[in-house]
Amino acid sequence: MLVTIRFTAPGRFPFLRLVRRSLPVLLTLTATNAAAAPTTYPLTLENCGREIRFDAAPEHTVTIGQSATETLYALGLGDRVAGTSVWFTPVLPQFRAINDRVPRIADNDPSFEAVVNKHPDLVTVQYEWHVGPTGSVGTRQQFADLGIATYILPADCDTKDNTTGGDGTRVAAFSTQSIYKGIRQLATIFDVQDAGEDLITDLKDRESRAIERAHELDLPKDLSAVFWFSSTDLSAAPFVAGRLGAPGYMMDKLGIHNVVESDEEWPTVGWETIARADPDLIVIAQMDRRRYPADDIRKKLDFLHNDPVASQMTAVREGHIVPMDAHAMSATLRTIFGLDSLSDALAGMSFDR
Repeated sequence: MLVTIRFTAPGRFPFLRLVRRSLPVLLTLTATNAAAAPTTYPLTLENCGREIRFDAAPEHTVTIGQSATETLYALGLGDRVAGTSVWFTPVLPQFRAINDRVPRIADNDPSFEAVVNKHPDLVTVQYEWHVGPTGSVGTRQQFADLGIATYILPADCDTKDNTTGGDGTRVAAFSTQSIYKGIRQLATIFDVQDAGEDLITDLKDRESRAIERAHELDLPKDLSAVFWFSSTDLSAAPFVAGRLGAPGYMMDKLGIHNVVESDEEWPTVGWETIARADPDLIVIAQMDRRRYPADDIRKKLDFLHNDPVASQMTAVREGHIVPMDAHAMSATLRTIFGLDSLSDALAGMSFDR
């Protein structure tokens, strides 16, 4: 695996550009934005239905969710991260050095006490179900009672209802604007606006290039796909992507029809139903997490090729199975890398109709 890092501005942190199908390994920084005005404190923001206030830039933050961690690293704020938790895949390659120095509180959900014991003045959160009205780690009010601010990435609450249980339900289509909003707000909270604008510029450029490349391909107008994240058991109905989440965004931008019509973030749909829809493409999540048997991509592939129902699908017979970084399938900055990798995979396929 080749990792290339190019510094283009003193004091700025480079970030990764995806150049292989399932793993982002190259990010470059382009310092093209004019210097932004510094943050004026006290700063008050509305975040996922709650007003939060900062009298100064946070000194210590604990992250609950890999995307929250990597966003702060990409903004050059690794020295402010006092602890991390909830990991699906390895940290982006260029952040290994800083990540090795940051304590990992838990691979999955941390306890409320473990977070508080790191004495953060901010807890930065990826999923509202971890820190929200009925948070599995704690509620926002519990943290506020201890004088700890909480910030939830907008990608998990904008256009989304998290009161429906499970992974929530999208009430409108996910947009990468919520990713850029989160980057810009975190950059403002920590008073690193220039780094935030540079990161957003690079991600927008990558997003545009990926879409343009796909539109130049001679793809069938009715090309269809399903995104398989995992399954509680390989014989059980899989967790597949609903039409309005991050995978739905990728499919919409690349001109692909999602065979799953649900607005739930990750509904379960039986393989018989998926087989009847017969998608042209199957995108499968690749991750280190091993909560469920189907977290292992090798078991996913073995199932697809040997199950009497799944093996008969067009995508399996034609070899149109695309591994994708699991974290790209969530509403994170890696979603844009996922868009890039899927666009690249389509360029190497033929669809004879």
